[in-house]
Amino acid sequence: MSKSVNPCFVRKPFTFKNHDGTQTLIVSIPEVLDPQYGMYVWPCAVVLAQYVWTTRENLQKKTVLELGAGVSLPGIVAAKCGSQVILSDSAELPLCLRNCKRSCEVNNLPSVPVVGLTWGEVSPELISLPALDVILGSDVFYEPQDFEDVLVTVSFLLKRNPNGQFWTTYQERSTDWSIEALLHKWDLQCTNIPLDTFHANKSHLAGSTLPGNHTIQMMIVTRG
Repeated sequence: MSKSVNPCFVRKPFTFKNHDGTQTLIVSIPEVLDPQYGMYVWPCAVVLAQYVWTTRENLQKKTVLELGAGVSLPGIVAAKCGSQVILSDSAELPLCLRNCKRSCEVNNLPSVPVVGLTWGEVSPELISLPALDVILGSDVFYEPQDFEDVLVTVSFLLKRNPNGQFWTTYQERSTDWSIEALLHKWDLQCTNIPLDTFHANKSHLAGSTLPGNHTIQMMIVTRG
């Protein structure tokens, strides 16, 4: 039996609230029932989206690019909070790019552009990006062989946008890996952001049961 070319998906709601519960944003993310890890929401995406939500006043009318967007939760939240958002995933993963577009459609954001950007490649699509204020990336430090390619792309973008910042969340899966040497190599520096400073140190976050603490870390990367 041949595999369906139209995989099934379910809509998962995420609810972001002020600490005092006075304001709420609900976004719906279509998760594809497929083993590819770019097709559903990982804990890092929820934590990064929470940071976007809590800093949303500073993101109004700012231009934001999400790298390796997959299901695009942080980028969708940024767009709903008034940012000019561009979503991207690998040019070699058309299913992930399609899911980025599906997330936009589900959340009534049809004008948000989706572009194919492959980490480590200085492509015409990368060069043609507009000026950026913030770059988002959740769990982009997943496979150690990809770490330098990610930072090559980030370094290129921050050189073109010297006041820009790269906001990223990652899960500590091994004590053996570190990006410190790569940050130095590509003239980048990072600041760690404690999860409790944006109310993400919870076992339930944004109405989901995904862990908001444990081994999840957040940092902001800038030019060195």
